[in-house]
Amino acid sequence: MKLKLTAAASFFAAVMIALTAYFIISGRNSSDRDARGEQAVTVSEISRLYQSGRNEEADALTEELRQELIETSDKSRSENMAYVYCGVSLAVIAAVFCYVYFAVLRPFDKMKRFAEEIARGNFELPLNYERSNYFGSFTWAFDSMRREITKARRCEREAIENNKTVIATLSHDIKTPIASIRVYAEALEANLDSGAEKRQKYISVLMRKCDEVANLTNDLFLHSLADLDKLKMNPEPLELTGFLSDVIDELSGEQGDIRFQKPEESITVNGDRSRLAQLCGNLVNNARKYAKTAIDISVVREGEDAVISFRDYGKGIPDEDMPFITDKFYRGHNCGSEQGSGLGLYIAGYICTQLGGELRLKNCEDGGLLAEVRLSAQKQG
Repeated sequence: MKLKLTAAASFFAAVMIALTAYFIISGRNSSDRDARGEQAVTVSEISRLYQSGRNEEADALTEELRQELIETSDKSRSENMAYVYCGVSLAVIAAVFCYVYFAVLRPFDKMKRFAEEIARGNFELPLNYERSNYFGSFTWAFDSMRREITKARRCEREAIENNKTVIATLSHDIKTPIASIRVYAEALEANLDSGAEKRQKYISVLMRKCDEVANLTNDLFLHSLADLDKLKMNPEPLELTGFLSDVIDELSGEQGDIRFQKPEESITVNGDRSRLAQLCGNLVNNARKYAKTAIDISVVREGEDAVISFRDYGKGIPDEDMPFITDKFYRGHNCGSEQGSGLGLYIAGYICTQLGGELRLKNCEDGGLLAEVRLSAQKQG
């Protein structure tokens, strides 16, 4: 298109120049020869008349010669005007060419290159909207299409990432009740159930843990069907002392490494029983895996918050890891050879956030890690 327009403009300019040159040169040659001949005869005649004393006739011829010279000058001016007209015509042709190039051809080439980049999958190339050209609306439409495709791809990547995260989260949480089931099954196998009451307790714990596994697998199944990107929460009024006593009793088992300091007052929060049980299991198992010490759990009311504290006496978390330790799949530098997915603290923090609370982690001055779960406490009646 650009080459064709250039060729057409060049052709018209050449034709205009050729026609102007032809008319000027042809007119100039014929008229110049005749005029020069007549002027030479007139000058000779004037000279002869002056010599013969016929001054009046000589003056008349001189006046005629002057008029002819004036007419010749007018013809020269006409030629100059022809040059001007030719120049103006060329300028108009050049202006039309530039206008068509900048207003039509260049924006069209820009859109063509943009479309080629989009076809190659390059959606990061912006196409600026220009009101001055005839393709302004098309430019906006193309760029809007690019932004929508980019947004759709970003949402797709986020959905895939969320899908992976939820599957990894549920898989991680399934390990906790399975580990408890194994512990109690080994206790039964070793005949540690010395009485009917303890045996019934072990069986009850095994059944509850099996229910937890069933609920988690249901979450996984629902997620795969509905493509959920978040775990569901079912908040309800929850009295923490009794709830934590049951959870700690299940988590402690025969290990006896958990010490629970009960609050002096009844503290109720709006929480999801199964999710808070997952949270406590993650924090306790995390402390067992990396600290390998006793674990102190306490509940206190601080203003409008209920604070559940989990304290171990291990090495804590390195300062350089602390800002990132609750990120997905992040593992601290001091994890050593312990196997893990880097999801335990992330899940705990996520559950706290979904329940309107906060998870705080800090290293204690005398060693160990303190994990605080802060939830909004209900007002006392």
